[in-house]
Amino acid sequence: MALVEIIAVTLEDAKRIEEAKADRIELVSALSEGGLTPSFGLIEAVIQAVKIPVNVIIRPHSRGFVYTDEEIKIMKQDIRVAKQLGVNGVVLGVLTPQNEIDITNIQRLLAECRGLEVTFHRAVDETHVVKSIQTLSQYPQITNILTSGGIENPIDENLEVLKDSVAQRAHLDILVGGGLTLSNVATIQKETLAQCFHFGMAVRTGQEIDPIKIRQVMDILSV
Repeated sequence: MALVEIIAVTLEDAKRIEEAKADRIELVSALSEGGLTPSFGLIEAVIQAVKIPVNVIIRPHSRGFVYTDEEIKIMKQDIRVAKQLGVNGVVLGVLTPQNEIDITNIQRLLAECRGLEVTFHRAVDETHVVKSIQTLSQYPQITNILTSGGIENPIDENLEVLKDSVAQRAHLDILVGGGLTLSNVATIQKETLAQCFHFGMAVRTGQEIDPIKIRQVMDILSV
């Protein structure tokens, strides 16, 4: 049975996502910038308002995925506070200047993530995706990898990479997202055998979450 995760940027988004029977929320701010760490006040309000799992992005800026020591310290503190507020998990990603997984800093961040699910986000798409999945699978704390199969092509053209990613996943869930639509998700599910899907703008009308579109997604995926 497929898992459906939906991005929320407001408290109302989160309520609508739960009402539409989606499985999980990724809570972010600044959706137009790819998602940044939301305020602690918003995290607390959402956790108190919904019962489905809430994963919070830990991303201090939108200037890529290479971070200074000071920024890593900020991310660690954000993880600690998010954990105290009761989140289900965190969503993060760190790369080296050579667009490879930053092993040193991922280990520093994972040290703060005990008891939380961890999603490595679409920073992985700027690397050799399948190779990076093999690297990340060495860390039991990482439970999900969010990928569209790479940044060179639209998700529809990355089916082989996504299929290979699912095959290499080990204990990980491959969370397919970044370009999913109501018209392409059935084909992507069939061709890649993926069972976890991540939606952002495709389930919105304008800037607002559209519960009807979420239910259409759930029907397509036969959830």
